[in-house]
Amino acid sequence: MKIRVVSSREEILTLNPSERIVHLAFRPSNRDVLALVEACPKIEVIQLPRSYRRSVSESIKMFLEMKRIQLIEGDVWGHRKDISEYYSIPSSVIEKIREMKTKRKSTEAIEEEVSRESKLVPEMVAYILTKEAPA
Repeated sequence: MKIRVVSSREEILTLNPSERIVHLAFRPSNRDVLALVEACPKIEVIQLPRSYRRSVSESIKMFLEMKRIQLIEGDVWGHRKDISEYYSIPSSVIEKIREMKTKRKSTEAIEEEVSRESKLVPEMVAYILTKEAPA
């Protein structure tokens, strides 16, 4: 699973329309979020660092909710944009989630343990749990 890292608002217009998960590494305005949703009609998740997520307006939160787009807080630890524009979630993390799911661990237990070990936020683990690691 890959997360497209976007460093500037100018980059939004160059995105592949099939992107599903995007991490915005800048503080987006309402216009930026709208442009992102327009540029990527299949988008499912927008991830923002904690401080940036707090500044997102209520109207944009409601807009994203209506479009069924998750707004997740989090970072892409150790990612270097000069090497790749995508942050890859390690396959070991996805395998760990699948393994715990087959052992019938609760969703909360999976989110807690995997987020602690992988530095992914529980919301992202929950997303992976539903999309990439079906039982």
